[in-house]
Amino acid sequence: MIRGKSVVITGSTSGIGLAMARAFAAEGANVTLNGFGDQDAIEQQRRDIEDGFGVTAVYSGADVTKPAEIAEMIARAEESFGAVDVLVNNAGIQFVATVEDFPVEKWDAVIATNLSAVFHTCRCAVPGMKRRGWGRIINIASAHGLVASAGKAAYVAAKHGVVGLTKVVAIEAAEHGITANAICPGWVMTPLIAQQIETFAETTGRSVEEAKHEFVADKQPMARFIRPEDVGALAVFLAGDAAATITGASYSIDGGWTAQ
Repeated sequence: MIRGKSVVITGSTSGIGLAMARAFAAEGANVTLNGFGDQDAIEQQRRDIEDGFGVTAVYSGADVTKPAEIAEMIARAEESFGAVDVLVNNAGIQFVATVEDFPVEKWDAVIATNLSAVFHTCRCAVPGMKRRGWGRIINIASAHGLVASAGKAAYVAAKHGVVGLTKVVAIEAAEHGITANAICPGWVMTPLIAQQIETFAETTGRSVEEAKHEFVADKQPMARFIRPEDVGALAVFLAGDAAATITGASYSIDGGWTAQ
């Protein structure tokens, strides 16, 4: 049962993360939101979750590139709710350039946000899960955790790393009532992807609508975007009782991208 559990979701002030926060809240879980953005908008989202689902929602502004702030976020969630039962690692950034032109500082930032942060949240949350004999870790990887695309060296490396790290955590925690799984979405319409589509439209001279179709159809046989709510539903399933023996797995939700 998820009702009454405590869920920490990084990168949950917009896009997939916010959809997952609402999906867990709809099942009666208390949630810790995390991410950047307009503080008034974030507070409105937090209140909407509490008012809409009758749960407690708190916000942490922890910068997930800073291990000390991650540790504080996990500690505060444990103090507020008595536990971190479910950890969802969703925070991510993107930068596109060829390997030889990839700025070193951008490489470091993508790896820190998309991969190292996953390690540090797990490092801080797993001990409490082991003490309680129950936990769910859900890492949002990507289709790019399984296959590659040109121009995305740091992102692809980080997401492949997330898939591998998920397997290690799953093995190490297997006898402690803890599961660890990865979700590998294809194109989901989020602010991160919207920015890439606008750039694609500008560079190709296409309309935004034309760019949207070409952008998704280039990779996915099912040429439509995945809904953030669908990723949220899959995360809720992986945290539930029916998934108690599913661990170390990578779930593709990508419109057939990685089937090719």
